Amino acid sequence: MQKESSQPASSTPSCPAPPNANLPLTGIRVVEFTHMVMGPTCGMVLGDLGAEVIKVEPLAGDSTRKLLGSGAGFYPLFNRNKKSLAIDLHSAKGREVVLRLISTADIVSENFKSSTMQRLGLDYAALRKLDERLIYVSHKGFLPGPYDHRTALDEVVQMMGGLAYMTGRPGDPLRAGSSVNDIMGGIFGAVGAMAALMQRQQSGKGQEVQSALFENNIFLVAQHMMQFAVTGKAAAPMPERISPWGIYDVFKVKNEEQIFLAVVGDTQWKVFCDAFGFSDLYADVRVTSNNDRVIARNWLIPLLRERLVLRTSAELSAVFEQHGLPFAPITDPQSLFEDPHLMATGGLAPMELPDGRRTRVPLLPLKLGGERLGLRLDPPKLDEHGTELLRGVGYSNAEIAQMRQDGVLLPQASPESIS
Repeated sequence: MQKESSQPASSTPSCPAPPNANLPLTGIRVVEFTHMVMGPTCGMVLGDLGAEVIKVEPLAGDSTRKLLGSGAGFYPLFNRNKKSLAIDLHSAKGREVVLRLISTADIVSENFKSSTMQRLGLDYAALRKLDERLIYVSHKGFLPGPYDHRTALDEVVQMMGGLAYMTGRPGDPLRAGSSVNDIMGGIFGAVGAMAALMQRQQSGKGQEVQSALFENNIFLVAQHMMQFAVTGKAAAPMPERISPWGIYDVFKVKNEEQIFLAVVGDTQWKVFCDAFGFSDLYADVRVTSNNDRVIARNWLIPLLRERLVLRTSAELSAVFEQHGLPFAPITDPQSLFEDPHLMATGGLAPMELPDGRRTRVPLLPLKLGGERLGLRLDPPKLDEHGTELLRGVGYSNAEIAQMRQDGVLLPQASPESIS
């Protein structure tokens, strides 16, 4: 979780969407049985788009609430715009409650083992018998096939699916620096759910949507597969790749700073040479075209490193920005909380963490009708909405109290759930 000191209270917060905004999925109810990243991402996307997303958790809570290290941000990021119900699904009464809740839902989303959902009677085959209009989104490691018995993680499929090979140096496979397959797999689950909603308008029937980590990873490396199909030559790992551009590199410059600089076409080459006074390079027939510069990279890039090392990252940024050339300072993630573009464009929304601290959170990278999709609900405290949700499906206060006493629900409702 982000420390308070990294996010000054004096910073101007981005504005979340109004609670009653007319969002695309307003009126759609989602019940999710998810943990970690993939399944929660699907619910986050649907929730950001306006759906009412109910997160069903075990009495101990989603395990990602307590993760350390690189997992500390999982829960607050991927569980915003959701309501929490903590319940014992291993009890007959708990399953009865959940089935009543599902009877009011449009979508069920899960990312547990198929055997777990079957044992609970919450798999698609069981639920479709109760409601043929139900859409069931299943997030797994693999789509049905020879590998579907394996346990998958983002890193597992990155290694077996070519992404780690492409990211690392030769002989040194390296996972990508984000949960790319988990996140994209959840997004594709949400895309499938929305497609199923549209199809239900025509057919009147729901369906099962399946999304998987391995197949998502294959989609990510498909460009390299097709490179081989087109050229007959295997794609080299990114650090050793044959770049399609003559200049497309990270440069170490003055004061040990780093900056990414790119010159991706012949017009930009002239602009670059004019901007820095490199008339000798522009006149050099060995680097006239982009393809010439790709072939000449072994001597051209070291030469440019020698010439540019005397300038600071800020100086180079200013020249590149002035002339419309691609560039990027090398930025660490925590610095993005103060990024002027994100702050000015509403890309960061104020959020309260479950422990009460205030922070800001990145929003979905899109606008609808000129507006960002903001927060309506902070990531919920455990069982924050339990009483409210059970009242909504017909349980009386006395019945809810009895279930708390019997251990079907948490013994004590959270203060936020008592009105």
